Amino acid sequence: MNVKIEDLSSVRKKLSIEVGAEQVDKALESAYAQVAKGAKVKGFRKGKVPRHMIEQYYAPQMQEKAFSRLVNDHYFKALTDHDIPAVGNPDITDGGLVVAGETFAFTAEVEVKPEIAPKDYTGLELKKEKLVLDDAVVKQRLEELQSSRAELKVSETEEAAMGDHLTIDFAGFKDGEPFEGGSAEGHVLELGSNSFIPGFEEQLVGMKRGEEKEVSLTFPEDYGNKELAGQPAVFKVTLHEIKQRFVPELDDEFAKGFGVDSFDELKQQLTDNLRQQEENRIDGDLRERLVAALVERNPIEVPEAMLDQQLEVMLNNVRGRMQQQGLSLEMLGMTEEKFRQDYRESAIRQVQGGLVLEGIAKKEEIQVEDGEIDEKLVTVAEMANAPLDAVKNYYATPENRGSLISQILEEKTLEFLFQSANIEVVDAKELAPADDEGGAGNDKE
Repeated sequence: MNVKIEDLSSVRKKLSIEVGAEQVDKALESAYAQVAKGAKVKGFRKGKVPRHMIEQYYAPQMQEKAFSRLVNDHYFKALTDHDIPAVGNPDITDGGLVVAGETFAFTAEVEVKPEIAPKDYTGLELKKEKLVLDDAVVKQRLEELQSSRAELKVSETEEAAMGDHLTIDFAGFKDGEPFEGGSAEGHVLELGSNSFIPGFEEQLVGMKRGEEKEVSLTFPEDYGNKELAGQPAVFKVTLHEIKQRFVPELDDEFAKGFGVDSFDELKQQLTDNLRQQEENRIDGDLRERLVAALVERNPIEVPEAMLDQQLEVMLNNVRGRMQQQGLSLEMLGMTEEKFRQDYRESAIRQVQGGLVLEGIAKKEEIQVEDGEIDEKLVTVAEMANAPLDAVKNYYATPENRGSLISQILEEKTLEFLFQSANIEVVDAKELAPADDEGGAGNDKE
């Protein structure tokens, strides 16, 4: 086998491969053996068809099988022999007929992982946001907890008021005729929620239990049902019950419902959680600034195959989070194609950052030890609140274990870079977006 390699770009190579006649004959023999097993020709039993008739009647199938074997065997051998880090599937061209006793040639164009010779990565000048805890956020979270424990109780008031929850029956009419979807029984409506057509809730204020009332209004011009949009309507409403929302006091008894002994302890727990979240956010932002600075100093062309893979990972992550919330891309008016368009630049930066960090790890000979893998498995199990054995089994497969090792290697590389960086802690208002800081600062080798 003869192989000629041509660089088409920093991320694409062309392999011109010529296979000797001996290998061609072997591929044709293999193709004949496969086709002969199932060949059916009138007048001959299955598996007993003469070769010349198989070659006559099944020539396209033999060509396809021989071609596939020659290309697959020798393409992957060429990648291995010449240490080519291919990504994605190749584009095969120039492959002609497979002829016994003759050489066979084809070309394969394939994207490759770019070669990285990282530079200017030590002594980076970075800005880190100063940690500031806002008491208003803790107060808001306490109010959210308080709201989550609120109860609806029958109101002692006689008349409905804004903020009350009403149990009503209603039926809508247009030109004296009921319209589809315009009626319900036992519906619970919070006055002031603006969940009904504008003007409906306001007209229920002051109603009494057992009272019936006609509500007149006009549907908005942009109403979803075109037959009703901009049209006047009348709703006949019967009020059955008035309830008010009662929230518990923020005291020790309230706090015990969340597994702590006192309100002060609950407040401290929320403060600690906020601190951890803010520290994680600030650390993540600093990491983005560091990676942006690295990419600025080490421009990298990204193969489309790696970009597609990253976009797929991002898409799956978003889908997973949405499913947990009972949502989907379609519900938010987003399609896969639009997602890929909107997040393409972000995916490019992520791939570039990963490649630079990988190149630095290789240059600095940063490696992952077995003990570090064991420690990471324990950490993953604790964070996921999962049995350690189950986590170990999950990461036992080559693919998952490789992903874990890559994650640890990246973390170690970042730690190495942060140790040499000059980090200035500043107020949030002094920070520019992370993507704008790639060129900032002086480097020290």
